Amino acid sequence: MAKKKIQKTNAIRIVEQHKIPYTEREYQWSEDHIDAVTAAHNLGMAVDAVFKTLLTVGNKTGPVVAVIPGNQELDLKSLAKVSGNKKVEMLPLKELEQTTGYIRGGCSPIGMKKLFPTYIDKLALEKGIIHVSAGKRGLQLGIAAEDLANLVKGEFAELSVK
Repeated sequence: MAKKKIQKTNAIRIVEQHKIPYTEREYQWSEDHIDAVTAAHNLGMAVDAVFKTLLTVGNKTGPVVAVIPGNQELDLKSLAKVSGNKKVEMLPLKELEQTTGYIRGGCSPIGMKKLFPTYIDKLALEKGIIHVSAGKRGLQLGIAAEDLANLVKGEFAELSVK
């Protein structure tokens, strides 16, 4: 039986253009469960290996991207400090697609409409390879943390709390 061909997303095309090694993993998703924890379980992976992409808005910089382990919570104060803002808050969900080009549950740190300041939790360095959304629900992209940081001009920082 022929393997089903996975539709290439913007994120995958960009990774390929830069000749960065990656893996792609597809999984079943439902409207009620589109979070990183569910993705990890559906893929049979450790929850801390699947990172979620969160969009915030800083009072000075505007949109700021945070990439943190799926089993962690974003520390808004830490993100504000590292991004040069006095405060950051979550981007309203209704503005996500307009701002990034991605929908909830399929938001990748790679290939957004603009290259926003991006911060990746330092825990990614311990993992080496992390999995982030490949730009659509039900598709994860495995990439070296350093390669991701170079690609999105991201910085590593302590961003999350359990």
